Amino acid sequence: MEAPPRILVFVPYYIPGYKSGGPLNSIRNLIGHFHKEFDFLIITSDRDIGDTEPYPAISSNAWQPVGQAQVYYCAPETMTFRHLKRLISDTPHDLVYLNSFLSFRATTIPLILRHLTLIPRKPVVLAPRGELSRGATSLKPFKKKLFITAGKIIRLWKNILWQASSEFEQRDIIRKLNPPAANVFVASNLPSVVSDCPNSSPCRPFNPPLRLLFLSRISPLKNLDFALRCLKEVVNPATFSIYGPIEDRKYWSKCLSLIKELPAHLRVHYEGPASPLDVPAIMAKHHLFFFPTRGENYGHVISEAIFAGTPVLIADTTPWRNLAAKGIGRDLPLQESRAFAEYIDQFSQLTATEYAQMHRRVMAYSRELQRDNGDIEANRRLFYSALGLTPP
Repeated sequence: MEAPPRILVFVPYYIPGYKSGGPLNSIRNLIGHFHKEFDFLIITSDRDIGDTEPYPAISSNAWQPVGQAQVYYCAPETMTFRHLKRLISDTPHDLVYLNSFLSFRATTIPLILRHLTLIPRKPVVLAPRGELSRGATSLKPFKKKLFITAGKIIRLWKNILWQASSEFEQRDIIRKLNPPAANVFVASNLPSVVSDCPNSSPCRPFNPPLRLLFLSRISPLKNLDFALRCLKEVVNPATFSIYGPIEDRKYWSKCLSLIKELPAHLRVHYEGPASPLDVPAIMAKHHLFFFPTRGENYGHVISEAIFAGTPVLIADTTPWRNLAAKGIGRDLPLQESRAFAEYIDQFSQLTATEYAQMHRRVMAYSRELQRDNGDIEANRRLFYSALGLTPP
């Protein structure tokens, strides 16, 4: 039997880490769906984002089995041109899969080594993971514009394929980098395999006060400060639970100042980072997931809310759209902050029966997502096209 193609995956952070959020989940879910078709070899950091010590119970700078893949956890001092050149050259592979546009160690170094023909020239797929969205590029714009200009001049991204998780991201990639349209594949991030998703989640009691939830990294891109400003306009009592690692201390100080300005009928609790194993239970304890992000290429945390049966209130900056028509929440423009507050007040006036009906619609939609094989097929076409092979 012929050996399956070997995909060498670069991702800044991987399990057992969890603070980096979406990209980590994207890779874990991809492997869950395709480990029988491809061999995955992952090169990543040996510690979580912001941590100074490596993960316990892993071996740094060595290959080891982790779930359904082989993982090489690099200590910080080994994420260098010399070490990565040797590691890539010594690791047989058929395809390189990069999972960041801006990560210097996990993307730029491998691309420069490829550009200088210092490593085997294999097909490359690059997934920007939302880093080219308008919301993301509006943060530190000069530095990002300089990097993109330099990359274009030296043709750093010549002859690679791009993975866009939605038509929105496809437009972002083409708008910013102008690659051949045929080289930009739309292949959405995948949810957990069905066995990892609950078939049903009990409806939580809908008694006052309304329990709102924000669960994400504390950084400008995730827009917690906007959520807090919206809450200032909410009339009805509510509690707002915030979960997530503090990525930007200066930004968090700004959020703390906004929390102090909230009226007494709005209570805010910061609960710290959430372990992935605890996320479904956290979602299930809250009535509404409130996430006005500046931009997501997918939004794994939104899918986690839906799989937990929790209605969502998000910005229209993600692929999760037309939520009102589905009866599971709202996706609103960030230019209309008052609309977010109005929806929260309207939501708090639902009866227990109306909320239970909405919960059932959310669970029905989650089952619909699990049954949809279109995104799986799109990912399969992407990788087989990159490899120059015909899908089975």
